[in-house]
Amino acid sequence: MTARAADRSRYDRATAHLDAPIAVVDLEAFDANADDLVRRAFGKPIRVASKSVRCRALLERVLARPGFAGIMSFTLAESLWLARAGFEDVLLAYPSADRAAFAELAADPKLAAAVTVMVDDHAQLDLIDAARSGGREEIRVCLELDASLHLLGGLIRVGARRSPLRSPAQLAELARSVARRPGFRLVGLMAYEGHIAGVGDAVAGHPLRSRAVRMMQAASRREVAARRAEVVRAVRAVTPDLEFVNGGGTGSVQHTAAERAVTEIAAGSGLYVPRLFDNYTSFTGRPAALFAQPVVRRPGVGVVTVLGGGYPASGPAGADRLPVPYLPEGLRYDPQEGPGEVQTPLLGAPADDLLIGDKVWFRHAKAGELCERFDELQLIEGDRVTAAVPTYRGEGRTFL
Repeated sequence: MTARAADRSRYDRATAHLDAPIAVVDLEAFDANADDLVRRAFGKPIRVASKSVRCRALLERVLARPGFAGIMSFTLAESLWLARAGFEDVLLAYPSADRAAFAELAADPKLAAAVTVMVDDHAQLDLIDAARSGGREEIRVCLELDASLHLLGGLIRVGARRSPLRSPAQLAELARSVARRPGFRLVGLMAYEGHIAGVGDAVAGHPLRSRAVRMMQAASRREVAARRAEVVRAVRAVTPDLEFVNGGGTGSVQHTAAERAVTEIAAGSGLYVPRLFDNYTSFTGRPAALFAQPVVRRPGVGVVTVLGGGYPASGPAGADRLPVPYLPEGLRYDPQEGPGEVQTPLLGAPADDLLIGDKVWFRHAKAGELCERFDELQLIEGDRVTAAVPTYRGEGRTFL
């Protein structure tokens, strides 16, 4: 029996009393992935990206482990909710225009002490001030550095379009503005090199593309490391007591941790290891989060149909954004239908061994987005479900 077949048998036994659709997290794999992230971080703390987890119970579990400290959130409303729930160090990774949430933040000393907001433009500071509604609490601020790679004088850009701030001078100028402005305190810097951390460099069947990605990433690592060090020096000249410099992501943990200027690493997808993280030379994780759909039809030889399953991930539309049939091994989509909103035909020899009511296990393309489809995660230890915990959705929290 292969390892994957053994996992399927274990998951089927653990969830035999549960009807699909269901989502599960294999805690042994989750914990092993957490250990691997810590190993690759070389002693630097890992801030957990909540958008890749979207379950408070699992955020609490990983933050209780050595090597993890703090949360990187994705909306201001989420940040306030987490802070009220007892999480004491929440870094908002994206600028916000949520005026009501800024008013809450500025009026509550507990929230203001726990939450750090992201800024890369003077206009964002103006919006926060205008939203205070009488609140006088000091707002903790982090500045974001654009980590994308620019080639040929900027004619070619590789990486996400995030912050407009690239140079040490630009960051230092905004740092001075924050320092001069009453009601704000600059505490951190962040740069997310997503084209390194989130792009696989060993895509099966594409050796030339994979080699090009590795060359691009090597060049970008050198460029962003040098520029980040210069930016940190420039900002520390303005704010010597800067608390943290955040960088990285699941796919670049060990590279970013090697930079002296970086004090902490961000990661989250590496806990669940969705399918987009299969194609890396730098690490190998264990799939920890899966979902199961029930077989409801057997239309013919070599075909079964499961209920639902059309859960595409965000990003450029393409086959790599679709969930993948994982267990039993050997199933594939019908190219004329793909994964559907209410039904999904699956082709392949294993279909003939599946009965009505059997479970087919899938892996989502990205990490936390799976939790937007399910109210609960069944936590599996060995061949037993030991707990059912709510996702953000299950707690009535759909922040985006």
